[in-house]
Amino acid sequence: LKKYSPIGELGDFAKEYAESLSESTGHITIISDRDTVIAVSGGSRKEYMDRPIGSVVETSMENRRTVFQQTPGEFEIIKDLPEKYASFVCSPIVAGGDPIGAVILLSKQEGTTMRQMEVKMAETAAGFLAKQMEQ
Repeated sequence: LKKYSPIGELGDFAKEYAESLSESTGHITIISDRDTVIAVSGGSRKEYMDRPIGSVVETSMENRRTVFQQTPGEFEIIKDLPEKYASFVCSPIVAGGDPIGAVILLSKQEGTTMRQMEVKMAETAAGFLAKQMEQ
């Protein structure tokens, strides 16, 4: 049996949204449910898809706040796979007051930093996916 994921119902839709976001920003885009990655674009699907989320994403969801990092460092976006990122944005998807997933933008390219625009794009995507789940 596979664990039920409310946001997993949006699988194809989440994949298309991730592709659109990645094309617009040029960054790796990941959409997760509460436990695992459900959509990836701009990066290696094999590296990220169906992998458990890391502590950074869990904290963002628990606090229901966007996490935004502009300085390079090693972060655990994917569990047991701490990697060095130039910058990232993680925005929780909150539907009905409960966190059900996250939208994550990653940059591995040195000298590339996320700005307020990427934060707003991730938050908009998270808000849109939350509205879709509430309908």
